[in-house]
Amino acid sequence: MEQVPAALTIAGTDPSGGAGVQADLKTFQELKTYGMSVITSVVAQNTTGVQDLTHMSVPMIKQQLDSVISDIPFQAFKTGMLANIEIMDAVAEKISKLDIPFIMDPVMVTTSGHTLIAEDSRTFLRESLLPMTALVTPNIPEAEVITGQTLKTPEDMQAAAKQIVHEFGAGAALVKGGHMKGEAVDFLYDGKTLHTFSTERIDTTNTHGTGCTYSAAITAYMSHGYTLPDAVRMAKDFITSAIRYSFDIGQGSGPTNQWAHRMKGVT
Repeated sequence: MEQVPAALTIAGTDPSGGAGVQADLKTFQELKTYGMSVITSVVAQNTTGVQDLTHMSVPMIKQQLDSVISDIPFQAFKTGMLANIEIMDAVAEKISKLDIPFIMDPVMVTTSGHTLIAEDSRTFLRESLLPMTALVTPNIPEAEVITGQTLKTPEDMQAAAKQIVHEFGAGAALVKGGHMKGEAVDFLYDGKTLHTFSTERIDTTNTHGTGCTYSAAITAYMSHGYTLPDAVRMAKDFITSAIRYSFDIGQGSGPTNQWAHRMKGVT
């Protein structure tokens, strides 16, 4: 019997379904990947923002990871919201034993502007987690936090991607240009080659969960065995469709549309 590609997301929740673990699992399912999840934080949020949150205990996070790792093989995994040093350390301990692609979405601030990571955790993320990654996918504000640099131009983004790899030890860095003007341009640096992925910018405020969905799509494609550049290219196409065919729901920033790729014929 042929093995079904599987992927794991280690992240916080979104009861409104637009971001976090819920968005990751929807994306995995759409891309024919068996999805699993480890909950790090339970977040009360919706399209207007974050109302409250509770972090899972470190023993429970470790036990969730042990439950999955000891039973079901998976071919790639991602992290999302890792809110504090204790959670990061617990995750790092367990994933250090895995020899499969690790995609980090360095969730720091929500689309609505709410901070999701403690200030003192940023150094731990840089020094302990980044060297374990196959890929980290920061947007511009996140890349600025990681590098300590201000990014105003495409050249700044390219320099940041290289700095994240060479100075902080990430396997590769995808610096996303969603906060820039003009074309939506992302730069992937894999330690040797700088790849550019550009699409038209779509005029919409429905971008809730964009980063989660994008990184989950990369994870799903990598679980199928695609190379990193190909996985990013296809995921860029996937998230562009998801934004293009996003919809109004709720009173704030609506979610991306994970099943939009069907409208475009993406497989």
